[in-house]
Amino acid sequence: MNLLPKSPKEFGSIDYWEKFFQQRGRKAFEWYGTYLELCGLLHKYIKPREKVLVIGCGNSELSEQLYDVGYQDIVNIDISEVVIKQMKERNASRRPQMSFLKMDMTQMEFPDASFQVVLDKGTLDAVLTDEEEKTLQQVDRMLAEVGRVLQVGGRYLCISLAQAHVLKKAVGHFSREGWMVRVHQVANSQDQLLEAEPRFSLPVFAFIMTKFRPVPGSALQIFELCAQEQGKPVRLESAERLAEAVRERQQYAWLCSQLYRKAGLGSVSLDLCSGDTGEPRYTLHVVDSPTVKPSRDSHFAIFIIPQGRETEWLFGMEEGRKQLAASAGFRRLITVALHRGQQYEGMDSIQAELSARVMELAPAGMPAQQQVPFLSVGGDIGVRTVQHQDCSPLSGDYVIEDVQGDDKRYFRRLIFLSNRNVVQSEARLLKDVSHRAQKKRKKDRKKQRPADTPEDLPAAPGQSIDKSYLCCEHHKAMIAGLALLRNPELLLETPLGLLVVGLGGGSLPLFVHDHFPKSCIDAVEIDPSMLQVATQWFGFSQSDRMKVHIADGLDYITSLAEEEARRHYDVIMFDVDSKDPTLGMSCPPPAFVAQPFLQKVKSILTPEGVFILNLVCRDLGLKDSVLAGLKAVFPLLYVRRIEGEVNEILFCQPHPERKLATPELLEMAQALEQTLRKPGKGWDDTYVLSDMLKTVKIV
Repeated sequence: MNLLPKSPKEFGSIDYWEKFFQQRGRKAFEWYGTYLELCGLLHKYIKPREKVLVIGCGNSELSEQLYDVGYQDIVNIDISEVVIKQMKERNASRRPQMSFLKMDMTQMEFPDASFQVVLDKGTLDAVLTDEEEKTLQQVDRMLAEVGRVLQVGGRYLCISLAQAHVLKKAVGHFSREGWMVRVHQVANSQDQLLEAEPRFSLPVFAFIMTKFRPVPGSALQIFELCAQEQGKPVRLESAERLAEAVRERQQYAWLCSQLYRKAGLGSVSLDLCSGDTGEPRYTLHVVDSPTVKPSRDSHFAIFIIPQGRETEWLFGMEEGRKQLAASAGFRRLITVALHRGQQYEGMDSIQAELSARVMELAPAGMPAQQQVPFLSVGGDIGVRTVQHQDCSPLSGDYVIEDVQGDDKRYFRRLIFLSNRNVVQSEARLLKDVSHRAQKKRKKDRKKQRPADTPEDLPAAPGQSIDKSYLCCEHHKAMIAGLALLRNPELLLETPLGLLVVGLGGGSLPLFVHDHFPKSCIDAVEIDPSMLQVATQWFGFSQSDRMKVHIADGLDYITSLAEEEARRHYDVIMFDVDSKDPTLGMSCPPPAFVAQPFLQKVKSILTPEGVFILNLVCRDLGLKDSVLAGLKAVFPLLYVRRIEGEVNEILFCQPHPERKLATPELLEMAQALEQTLRKPGKGWDDTYVLSDMLKTVKIV
């Protein structure tokens, strides 16, 4: 039997509803949920002694069940004579105080201020099928009547799918009348989340419009969103922001329904925000592994990424997450990154907070009531301490934070919040600082103080940095490129002119300065804030052999190239990022690899020198173009790909006859390393220069 109308307009027709209820018979028809699914919300906003009007009651059992639990002052109206007759017969003896009246809700016969609650379950949605003038006029009459029959302080409680045009009309009408507007998302039960055929891809909402006494001349408008039945309402600044927040929840519900119905949707990520502040609290990535054999215990798991480790390849890159999911052995794994600036008490509290939400992302076929495992590295959520936060006029907002690595050592990082998943600069803290921090953390655990607080680590200044250690793999490779200068054993005894464009935390020029005693270094940085950061937080300091020039690298090199008695450098290094996120190349900016500019770079490089460039380019076509441009200016070009990262280090030399085969290159790197490993040099034993050059390829 087909009960659907031929067009949405028929929802507003008396004839359609008479025919509908004749064909439907006495079987109840529930729009948007049963009493059991809505009772938590209804009891929150309706008091048992209040007088309630239900408009468009149909043959729903909702009024009957409310009556049975103590809400006995209920009047029901509907435009269909057939359904009113059915409902009177059904309730005459069992519910004598409840009345059913045939009445048009756009022309109600009740006196003004007759009710404290008007309850509408799907009626507004059924009437407001389009935005044609005739429809809008009918809705205006309906909403005006709702306002007329409600007392001051009364509530219009409308259950709706909150389609954009419905939300716009309802919110606009009542906010102009000076009412308080709240939109409350109806929580899904666990059984409904896992049922074979979920009824709606869109979530169900309740509009709670509270009638205020008119205040002449007042422009006050109140908009609130409540995302959970027991959640705290969040005040929003405008009707537009309220509509945006509802739309976000609808998109999330649609995503959940898609993830439930089928696996392998590709890369899916989403942010879960704090219900109190609206700020992002968790970032989730959904990873499906269709090759995992299904079993009762292999359906679904949650992996909590320790704080500060979300930038690592295994957690921060799609391929890494796929590897993690496959090794974990689950059909669907959700990785959860914890946001800086949020407080987390521990794994148990995170599990309690996320358990209900992540079940909405569960795959089909998961047994009901199955417990979902929460995984992590060593069962720990890690440590992240924000030491400093500021805003640079050029680079934007940034933070300096200390995090604990997998070896329990602590690392300091510079993060630009415009690209919060990329570590801009990193340095390892000295062992005594790490040791004191671990002891303090153990002591605080005994006091049951949350782990992620500013007191966990001392606000260690720059002198706490381990300057002998290079954290960034691309920096290690760039240092290894010095082996291309030949005669590496002489590098400690002869002058070495170095130009570094892009200071960051200063670890790259500082390493060269400390390990090559005859080096003279010019570092160029466009952002004066970064020099302050490097000096205060990363142990950087200038000397008679190392100077920082606050300038645009393009202008600085151009001015050098135009000098008659120009200075020449043995090594030029580019480690400078692009501020334009729309480009397919984030390092360096395109102007730094334009051929005319590369000619200027070549003109200030010694004939035997090496130009070393950190390239981060995801656009393969653009990368091929960059390599071709470099090759045209520097005929000898080596490429070293950084494993697990997008970075590639390019070693460029002007004379192709200086080409070294891989064995020769490794021999030079080993000779340089032996020189640097001499006592008193503070060399890190884990850093093997020759390993950095084993995979170098000549373009």
